[in-house]
Amino acid sequence: MPAVSSRGRGRRTMSEPNMVPFIDVMLVLLIIFMVTAPLITPSMVDLPSVGSASKQPDMVIQIIVGKDNSLELKGQGAASAIKLEALANAVRKAQAAHLPNSTAVVISADKSVQYERVVKVMDTLQRAGIARIGLSVQLAP
Repeated sequence: MPAVSSRGRGRRTMSEPNMVPFIDVMLVLLIIFMVTAPLITPSMVDLPSVGSASKQPDMVIQIIVGKDNSLELKGQGAASAIKLEALANAVRKAQAAHLPNSTAVVISADKSVQYERVVKVMDTLQRAGIARIGLSVQLAP
């Protein structure tokens, strides 16, 4: 009888991973998430609404940022163009006419103005020590 050679014909190693345990684990996780999802209550965040301040300011100084990045200071009905460097001093002078703590500063900007410009105006006012700074909002009709 000729010798039977089993070279190269033995058991081959499996090069494919066994997917059955993976599928079992995924199905168990799916069931766990399906059971626990209705039990989780959505959290509610109470956001402040417009005009919910405890005390309305006596005087409002409005800073308007135009489309061309120009600044306009509007107080007591009079509006004047102003540079960013002189803004803090002009606001302080306008506040000095009234009580500084009861005077609010409101920044209004056109919708096409870059947000960076609005933040620079706000940062300039905060660095000057002006406490009550707000942003103007337009309510949807």
